[in-house]
Amino acid sequence: MTAQPRPADWKNYEDFADGIDHNRLPRTDALVGMSFALLFTDGRELSLRFEASDAVTWTDDGASDTDWCEVIAVAQDTYFIDLVFKSRPRESDTLVVNTRTGRVLSIYATIRSAEEAKGDPRVDQAFRPGTISGISPSAPEPAETRDLIGLRAHFTYSPNHVYEHTYLSSKRYAWQNLVGVQRGQGDVDMATTYKFDDSLYVFTFREFLIPVASIFFYNLIDNRSTGKFLGITGDGAIANNPAGAFIRKASMTYYSPGQEPV
Repeated sequence: MTAQPRPADWKNYEDFADGIDHNRLPRTDALVGMSFALLFTDGRELSLRFEASDAVTWTDDGASDTDWCEVIAVAQDTYFIDLVFKSRPRESDTLVVNTRTGRVLSIYATIRSAEEAKGDPRVDQAFRPGTISGISPSAPEPAETRDLIGLRAHFTYSPNHVYEHTYLSSKRYAWQNLVGVQRGQGDVDMATTYKFDDSLYVFTFREFLIPVASIFFYNLIDNRSTGKFLGITGDGAIANNPAGAFIRKASMTYYSPGQEPV
């Protein structure tokens, strides 16, 4: 792959990703030996068997393989599961699964070429709500939400990674770096937020200036963020990096009726 062009003063993906998992929750082996059949609203069926804490055997649309995964307990009975594929290095499937309520959300990420993206962010994300087969759902289906609009919060990923987020609308958020190698830099990027359960959210964003996107689970009960970045480094390599932060709510903006953001 060729080097990824970027603004002259802009940091590469690997520059800010280094150490951004310092405050991340640890992995768990709680699902090792377990199997799930996941059924999605668009008809997709995905079967998973967790062979080890970092290995899962999956079956999806007639294809099957054993690939790397990680599992993190992010709330009661709720797991953040990240899968990458050795046969499809430009893709990943991140799942949030509640083993009690049976609710599931898949965020399937794909790194596209600049020609495929046509001016949109290079990393695309597809969202699929679903259920665990054999469990009668006992919580609302995960759905897009406007709950975070107006929130300004500070995310401390490490002593050297502090970012401010402002949630502008249902489609965009703004960020700026307060502490770290990107200090003084910021942008407005495409974002999507799903409500998974009460005070539990899945937040994703897709950057324009460099080919990188993120998927985070926000536990606003414990004020913890757990997630990952998928993108292309400055020298053209594909990277899937863990991240996690402590969340501190800084302020909330309230809008007059009829003047709410889209």
